[in-house]
Amino acid sequence: MVVTLEISAKEDVAEGVVALSLVHPRGGRLPDWTPGSHIELVLPEGSVRHYSLCGNRWDPYTYRIAVLREPHGRGGSAYVHDALRPGNLVGVGGPRNHFPLVPSENYLFIAGGIGITPLLPMIHQAELLGCDWQLLYGGRTRASMAFGEELSAAHGERVHIAPQDEYGLLDLTSWLGTPRPDTKVYCCGPAPLLAAVEAACADWPPYALRTERFTAVEQGAPVRDTPFEVYLRRMGRTVTVTPDVSVLEAVRGAGAEVLTSCEQGTCGTCLTPVSEGRPDHRDSVLVDHQRAANDCMVLCVSRSCGDRLVLDL
Repeated sequence: MVVTLEISAKEDVAEGVVALSLVHPRGGRLPDWTPGSHIELVLPEGSVRHYSLCGNRWDPYTYRIAVLREPHGRGGSAYVHDALRPGNLVGVGGPRNHFPLVPSENYLFIAGGIGITPLLPMIHQAELLGCDWQLLYGGRTRASMAFGEELSAAHGERVHIAPQDEYGLLDLTSWLGTPRPDTKVYCCGPAPLLAAVEAACADWPPYALRTERFTAVEQGAPVRDTPFEVYLRRMGRTVTVTPDVSVLEAVRGAGAEVLTSCEQGTCGTCLTPVSEGRPDHRDSVLVDHQRAANDCMVLCVSRSCGDRLVLDL
């Protein structure tokens, strides 16, 4: 469901990064959220973009997000930077959480650039619970790294700021070379950083590493290259998905209303319950045990392993 919220504040928090505060126009309470959650911003010009909530989760009246200007993006971040002002109304979907903070005695948080945003409420939660944690935070330059100064001021030696122009690439071998069974690693940032962290964590226990991606993981060919049927259970309609269209396009063509954002399998906005059948999971959101359950799928990129799927639409 999409609700209309008002931009109550907009501020520059780093070079190329603005933070927006969102409130209900009539001062109402907003839905609760947990660390790792994101919302979908439905912009007045029609695009949908997802952004991690990075404010105070205990404030029931305000959402806060931070938006990096993407010079080579699809235009959504430029619109946020150039057109949105306090007092403007925007649609908001969610919050949703595909990057939850699981219980652990110790955490190692690794951020690259704007990837710091989902980690901010995680750090706050770890502090509240009295957990041991450290943050390794890299970026192009110190001036481009949002919230770096306030993190260092609040948490001292727990925070390790390492701009690339001063220190080079993050020294992941030193941080991740020795597996720690009692530690969970959370990483968000650009694809090269995630690939390097995954390689460095190869000898760590299963599920010790959790990541959130901005770009999709490269996938191989689909399981099948022939048409299959999708039955929309609540609508009572059957649609045929041919190799040249996505499941999302097919169900939308049948009249199903599905909110989407990235349409690349990275945000999970179009995650939909599956009642029957086995999806061919091709997203970058679900983890192994979620895929094995076969009870949901990301419609924009995933397909079917068999002749028929039943979706709760």
